Amino acid sequence: MALTNRPRTVGAYGTAAGTGTLAALLLVAVCGSPMYVGWVQDHTDPTGAGGWFLRLLAWPAWRLHADDPSQGVLATNLRAILLVVLAAALLYLLPGPQVARVESSGSQFFSGWGAYALAAGCTALLATLLGPHGSLFAAFQGASTGVTYGFFAGWIVGLASLGGRA
Repeated sequence: MALTNRPRTVGAYGTAAGTGTLAALLLVAVCGSPMYVGWVQDHTDPTGAGGWFLRLLAWPAWRLHADDPSQGVLATNLRAILLVVLAAALLYLLPGPQVARVESSGSQFFSGWGAYALAAGCTALLATLLGPHGSLFAAFQGASTGVTYGFFAGWIVGLASLGGRA
């Protein structure tokens, strides 16, 4: 009896974790950019749902230069860097789509969404603790903001994860 299991060939699409990581990188690069952050602060209403959502997307803001000379650019951009790194790690580590009995788009979607929400919460916690005036209370408050961001923006990463193989 011949073995029929052959290794998968790399097709036109990447892995679900790879496409999710690319989406996370694009979310942070575009929505965290100084140009987007400036635009959203000047042109949206924070009391409306749309304005609140657009402002929330700017949460992992990064800068080209540090506002405070005592901090470097790395310390200023720690949240954006950690978010992309943790999102990539969690997307690769979460085994949802790989161990599912039935391959489904739902497991890829929820795995990507959950990984991004968890990455955002952990990022906020770590960035606040490692920041200049980090306290445990401030880290807990920051984590709640990060999880809120991850919950409302994570569906984008979840949708991007649908584009790849498990």
